[in-house]
Amino acid sequence: MDFQTSVKTCLTQKYARFEGRASRPEYWWFILAYVIGLVLFALLGIKLLYVLFVLAMIVPVTAAGWRRLQDTGRPGWYILIPVVIGGISMLVAPQMPQGGFGGGAMMGGDFNSGPGNMGRMGASALLGIVQLVLLVIYAWWLSRPSQPETNDYGPKPQN
Repeated sequence: MDFQTSVKTCLTQKYARFEGRASRPEYWWFILAYVIGLVLFALLGIKLLYVLFVLAMIVPVTAAGWRRLQDTGRPGWYILIPVVIGGISMLVAPQMPQGGFGGGAMMGGDFNSGPGNMGRMGASALLGIVQLVLLVIYAWWLSRPSQPETNDYGPKPQN
C-alpha cells in the first residue's frame, strides 16, 4: 500500500472502522500523513484550525491504531491506554507562568510556584515518564509484522 492509498483508505473507507486488521504500510503511511498535517497546521499559527484538524483526526487515527494492534494479535482497545494517559496529562499539566519571564515573583512575574502547582508538576513529570515508556512499547507493538494467518480479528490484510 502506498501513501495515497493509505490516506484514502483510512479517511474514506475505514474512517471509524474498528473491526478487522490494518497492515504496517496502511498504518504508518497514514500516521505520516497525520504528522505532516499537524506540522502544517502548527506552522500556519491559527490555533483554531490546528484544534479542528486534531479533533477531526482523533477517530481515524485511533481506528487505524486499533486495527493495527489487532493485526499483530493484540486487542485493539489497548490503543486507548496512551490516548487516555495523554488526556489525563493535559488536564494535570501545570499552568504556564503569568506576567512574563522577566525575573520571577520578586520582579513582578508570577511563576505559580504555590504548593498546588508543585503537585501538578510532580504528577505531570510522572505521567511524562509513563508516556515515554508507553511510546517505546507501542512503537514496538505497532511495528511488528502482521500475523501471517487469520487471527481472532480477521484474515491477513491484502496490502
